[in-house]
Amino acid sequence: MFRLVAVCACLVGICSSADAASRPNVLLIMADDLGYSDLGCYGSEIQTPNLDQLATNGLKFTQFYNTARCWPTRAALVTGYYAQQVGRDKLPGGGGGGGNRNARPKWARLLPDMLRPAGYRSYHSGKWHIDGMPIAAGFDRSYLLKDQGRFFNPTKHWEDDQPLPPVKKESGFYGTIAIADHAIKCLKEHQADHADKPFFHYLAFTAPHFPLHALPEDIAKYRDRYLEGWEAVRDQRHQRQKNSGLLDVSLSAVENDLGPPYHFPDHLKILGDAEVNRPVGWETLTPVQKRFQATKMAIHAAMIDRVDQEIGRVLSQLKSMSAFEDTLIFFLSDNGASAEIMVRDDGHDPDAPMGSAATYLCLGPGWSTTCNTPFRRHKTWVHEGGISTPLIMHWPTGIQAKGELRHGSGHVIDIVPTILDVCGADRLSEWKGTPVPAPPGKSLRPAFEEDSTIKRDDLWWFHDGHKAIRQGDWKLVAAKDEPWELYDLSNDRAEQNNLAATHAQRVTEMAAKWEALGAEFRATYESAE
Repeated sequence: MFRLVAVCACLVGICSSADAASRPNVLLIMADDLGYSDLGCYGSEIQTPNLDQLATNGLKFTQFYNTARCWPTRAALVTGYYAQQVGRDKLPGGGGGGGNRNARPKWARLLPDMLRPAGYRSYHSGKWHIDGMPIAAGFDRSYLLKDQGRFFNPTKHWEDDQPLPPVKKESGFYGTIAIADHAIKCLKEHQADHADKPFFHYLAFTAPHFPLHALPEDIAKYRDRYLEGWEAVRDQRHQRQKNSGLLDVSLSAVENDLGPPYHFPDHLKILGDAEVNRPVGWETLTPVQKRFQATKMAIHAAMIDRVDQEIGRVLSQLKSMSAFEDTLIFFLSDNGASAEIMVRDDGHDPDAPMGSAATYLCLGPGWSTTCNTPFRRHKTWVHEGGISTPLIMHWPTGIQAKGELRHGSGHVIDIVPTILDVCGADRLSEWKGTPVPAPPGKSLRPAFEEDSTIKRDDLWWFHDGHKAIRQGDWKLVAAKDEPWELYDLSNDRAEQNNLAATHAQRVTEMAAKWEALGAEFRATYESAE
């Protein structure tokens, strides 16, 4: 649609307005705590037909990375910088950036400020977890759902930066549906009032992040599906990944002694004996524990199923306004599946139906290990299970490849340069007189055409004391207070064969580069303080 408008405009000599009209729309969809294998097209048994169809008619990336946690990923996603560069996660050695409550430097603008000169309107629906507020940060419309602990009755949410009243209990509200409703509302308004302009829409679902809250009809679809246990489901997912050609990767060994990243013994008492905080053998569980754990996974599956259903509604709206063909769609997750177990917000009533508003359940390490198939570890860790995400890209007008895989490595810092490249927008070189540092990401646009490795710099991670660096196929990684491990990801993405002892020089060199990049990111941030 927009390209047709552009041609007509140029014919009558008003190419300046046509430049904006010829640019594609962008729909950036992010899920929360979704594991690498949680989509049907990435090996799952969960029904995700809408996302699967986007993958069938677009691209799937096999080696795309996030930052292992929600707020640093979101900072990188919409600024194009590592979170440490913009003060949105802690720096090695302390000081400087302070994490999820820290403010970005004024030069660290979000995508709307970069796209506005190219004629774009920008919309936000869902989770935020960035400093400031969406409208103040450049979005034209926003629905911000901050209260992630209450899918059915949130108490903290905003529309266009204005607080909304708490949602009453048993009102029929469900967060995933409400987020999609707002996205559809924005798209309808755009079609009615701004059809001559392209749009950028950031659609950030809060699911399947804990607490495990889902609609009863969605849970019913999966209620007994997981009684066979986490090992069996993990093996099935791995086999599907291999059979589909997605991955030729061995299955990582289960770390039976590795539990949640943060221990809350009092919370375990609230949850009772049916809760299990280690990925122990399924057959060692009691019948009560098996049913409890299987139902938790059924709720997780239901939450993902519902996300896919709501994405389907958004896609239908795009089609109804003749915008689907020329909308570049991204789908990805902010980190790996979570091994966390805790009780917050309204607490947990063990007598209430599991998945209802009165319950507070988390996935835990047994099922998190399965959801991150075939990789090792979970959210917060920077081993592959914590930082690997599905990435689907779909754009009928601009991506001719259909159902193809892309094996080159990428990172959320690449999303901004890709969008700017596709949309014909320039990165900011200064902001109100302040120079803007060069961003570290690379445009993924060459991958639209072929499965070739994009020339890039090293990829770097640091979160909660965990650290890693990737150079080509070599990855150096260390959990908090543990020694460096070295892996050749070309044949060991499961991170099972630690080569640190036999490649000591490489370890030294890569560790030094990790330190140097950390110092560089500190300088980027502190120069603006």
